[in-house]
Amino acid sequence: MEILHRLDDPAWTEAPADYDAADAAASFSRLAVRLGSRFSAPCVIDRDIQDSAQYGRIEVPGEVAVCGTRIVVLVSKFKPLAMVAADNPGAFLGTDEALAEGELDASDLEKVEQVLAGSGYVAVPEELLEIRYDGSTLLPFHGSGEPTWWDRFFGSF
Repeated sequence: MEILHRLDDPAWTEAPADYDAADAAASFSRLAVRLGSRFSAPCVIDRDIQDSAQYGRIEVPGEVAVCGTRIVVLVSKFKPLAMVAADNPGAFLGTDEALAEGELDASDLEKVEQVLAGSGYVAVPEELLEIRYDGSTLLPFHGSGEPTWWDRFFGSF
């Protein structure tokens, strides 16, 4: 929670004050290549995330994952934040549930987390991002219920 609160700046909702688009693109590309190399397969990438604090999405194909379920990595514009999910964010109540249900293999998760750490990212558990947002930014929230930390750093505005 400390890192989430530290990165939460009400003056900068979609990206931090020191955001460098070229650096973000290069870092994201390196991450995608490293993930692809670790799994010996090209990853599907999506950088076309509009009106969001999320920079992009990388998918490790299910065909190369031990359990056959794709692994999704989301990267926030607020580096170093990233998150990992089996199948899709929200498909499980975090990676622990996906592991327990046999949809995510511990060795695959470890590979992803090692690549993230080696690339300068911090994997924030999805369960933590689902906590009600209590930061200082007035979020232009479009969902139902209370906004969460997910909305702050990965959601759309």
